[in-house]
Amino acid sequence: MTRDMRRYWDEQAEGFDDAADHGLVDPAVREAWETLLLPLVPGPGSDVADLGCGTGSLSLLLGGAGHRVRGLDFSERMVDVARAKAERTGVSAEFVVGDASFPPFAPGSFDVVLARHVLWALPDPGAAVARWTRLLRGSGTLILVEGLWGTGAGIPADRCLEVVRGHRKKAELTMLDDPALWGRAITDERYLVVSAPG
Repeated sequence: MTRDMRRYWDEQAEGFDDAADHGLVDPAVREAWETLLLPLVPGPGSDVADLGCGTGSLSLLLGGAGHRVRGLDFSERMVDVARAKAERTGVSAEFVVGDASFPPFAPGSFDVVLARHVLWALPDPGAAVARWTRLLRGSGTLILVEGLWGTGAGIPADRCLEVVRGHRKKAELTMLDDPALWGRAITDERYLVVSAPG
């Protein structure tokens, strides 16, 4: 990640949670994400890495469900917002500044690695997924929320599956076209890839 990219995301931090799927302020949107993610995380009490956590909304959702979450983001300002939200809500989660391409965590230290809207932005997605899978304890669970957005940015679902299957035996795709997840109807490609044990 470059200094310009860090500056860009630092500048986005203040208004980042205004998007319904970022801040999860709308109870219906929050419930949709809980319904999607909580059944995928073994537990309670799983160790979860939230890579590219932004303002920590998913970290706090999982922390509030009793999981031990460490959120990582390249933007110091995003991490500041995430820490403030954790303090304000009383939800336990740890947030650190770092590059999701090279997470500064010990191998085999997590039950789950989660990344939402991160893989598409990395210079070498395959190398990143290889590093992410090494963070998993045993076979662990890799959860990716990605998309190919109307702006042209993103990663197509078939390419994301190919990347994950290059490092994991099993990966399943679910399209995320339910407006409840985004707070509005969508017309672009948004999806979930889960690589679970088995």
